[in-house]
Amino acid sequence: MKSRSMGSRWFDALNVAFLAMVGIVCILPFLHVLAKSLSDQASVMANKVSFYPIGMNLSAFEFVITKSRYMEALEVTLFVTIVGTILSMAITIMAAYPLSKPEFRGRKLIVLLYVFSMLFYGGIIPGYILMKGLGLLDTVWAMIIPLLVVPFNLFVCKTFFEGLPESIEESAKMDGASNLRILVSILLPISLPVVATLGIFYAVGYWNNYFHPLIYINAVDLKPLQIYLYDTISNTEDVLTQQPEDVRLRLSSEGLRAATVIATILPILLVYPFLQKYFVHGLTVGSVKG
Repeated sequence: MKSRSMGSRWFDALNVAFLAMVGIVCILPFLHVLAKSLSDQASVMANKVSFYPIGMNLSAFEFVITKSRYMEALEVTLFVTIVGTILSMAITIMAAYPLSKPEFRGRKLIVLLYVFSMLFYGGIIPGYILMKGLGLLDTVWAMIIPLLVVPFNLFVCKTFFEGLPESIEESAKMDGASNLRILVSILLPISLPVVATLGIFYAVGYWNNYFHPLIYINAVDLKPLQIYLYDTISNTEDVLTQQPEDVRLRLSSEGLRAATVIATILPILLVYPFLQKYFVHGLTVGSVKG
């Protein structure tokens, strides 16, 4: 085995050290917020909490889960995320498959339209007028339809299909399989890495979507987690003043804000490890060719 040079080893060591520092910088704010959400009121108000909880206290989480709109907002967000991701993946795959075929008529024009939509946006007011004209204001579909297809994800899926061997489809067509049967029964099972990766992209996009519900949703019972988070952080003091004295004594405004942030990001954070093994591989096999 050929030995590596001293410069190569130094480069690897510095690279690892740099990436470790970047990882630490990214995780420290999360640890700080988590520690504040689990600390007692006095420690939080005295700014004694750094990266570990002081005086373990779960009152903030208990309040967020049982005495606020968290569960209702979570139900709305889960519906939007699950239904939206399924619909987005179905439409993206069904659009990417024919666009990956050179013989598909109108392929270049359709691709050009998707590229155009990546570069130019119609604007907030035309989007609002469109949603109002469609009767989608104050409905969950106003949070799903605008994100149904992300052109970048479509092109990643399209490039992946273009890289698959043509012999796979040719043999299936000789056996009488239709294009839909080939896509569902043959191509999708071997496309799991790219499907999982794009599924993560879509799910995180729907989960973190703040802009569309802010504009299109006024009904309180339809506001998702991100709007709930914004309302809680903006009006924490008002929320606390409406609570009984025993509750106010156990809570602090900073601790309540921290618990709300953690409760909002924790569900999607727990899903990611189960799909992480597909993430890098899916981006690699679906990367855009030069």
